[in-house]
Amino acid sequence: MRAEDDLAAWLRLTLVPGVGPERQRALLAAFGLPDRVFGAGRTAIASVVGADIADRLLAPPDELRIDATLAWAAEPDNRLLTLGDPEYPAALLEIADPPVLLYVKGDPARLSSLASLAIVGARSATPSGTSNAEAFARSLAGSGLTIVSGLALGIDTAAHRGALADPDGVTIAVIGTGADRVYPAKNRPLALEIAERGVIVSEYPLGTPPLPANFPRRNRIIAGLSRGVLVVEAAVGSGSLITARLATECGREVFAIPGSIHSPLARGCHRLIRDGAKLVETAADVLEELNLNPPAPRRAARAPAGRTKRAPRGAPAPSTERSNAELAFENASADEKRVLDALGHDPLDVDTLVTRAGLTVDTLYAILLALELDGHLTRLPGGRFQRL
Repeated sequence: MRAEDDLAAWLRLTLVPGVGPERQRALLAAFGLPDRVFGAGRTAIASVVGADIADRLLAPPDELRIDATLAWAAEPDNRLLTLGDPEYPAALLEIADPPVLLYVKGDPARLSSLASLAIVGARSATPSGTSNAEAFARSLAGSGLTIVSGLALGIDTAAHRGALADPDGVTIAVIGTGADRVYPAKNRPLALEIAERGVIVSEYPLGTPPLPANFPRRNRIIAGLSRGVLVVEAAVGSGSLITARLATECGREVFAIPGSIHSPLARGCHRLIRDGAKLVETAADVLEELNLNPPAPRRAARAPAGRTKRAPRGAPAPSTERSNAELAFENASADEKRVLDALGHDPLDVDTLVTRAGLTVDTLYAILLALELDGHLTRLPGGRFQRL
């Protein structure tokens, strides 16, 4: 059978309405490759999936849709990977519900990376959360990890951007739409960059819109492709906790970054930690748990007079960030320092800040505005403020 005919048979099997991956795998287990499924006859097929599904399978195939998909797959950097393809990522075969067919934009070999980490979290993330996600992703990508996420707003977007910020960083986006669509639309430029330097992958047929049920389901692929899952921010009951649970079920590590006890977006992470997830504060914590070492620093060359030596690639940046923060704090006015001290590191409302700082409301608002413009703090929903 020609390769195109073989792919057409796989597409025919996966494009039949109402025949999900579980039934598809049952048919493949019973009869072998898709062409044998369709050649088995109605009685034999019905014995596996029932008469109604057998009738659907044996109905005339949607030739136009199959031809359009084959044309898409023939375009540069587009691929269809079936369960029988040698390039199908072996890690997905370890999960309970592996997709029968994957639609891939980019280099499919990157789906089989032995050093991948998923970074997931809230769509409505805080500035602190997105900053943490981007910093962790950049550092871990610089240490050789492929960063896997879901292309959603918030933490997912920050994770992809962080990985791409490293010159050699690679990232994988597992999406809940057809591979020919980008959701959300504002991430289209990011998706194009991911396709060039990483991979976009979907199990959904071309043209599939962003249906709500598809996103929790795609989370099993995010978990399955990764050696571990890092949850940056998550509310209780969020999709990120679903990803963490799926990761645990398929033997992956789960990591979580703790947050303020007052933040709803920290409660999911705190629950994960209570349930056994690894608490992490630095990228080095993740690398240590995965038994990976950061790249050895290059031998430091003597810096020319008047120039500062650059940190080796892959070295953690927190010390520089602390120095910058300390310098900014030293340059703040006495009243600004007073407000920052009163604010601490938890979100606070204005009434509490007035009491702590001992200032009038008008004076406090003027200082808060100046601190916000200087990047010292951010406004949160509900009229609260949080230090950055």
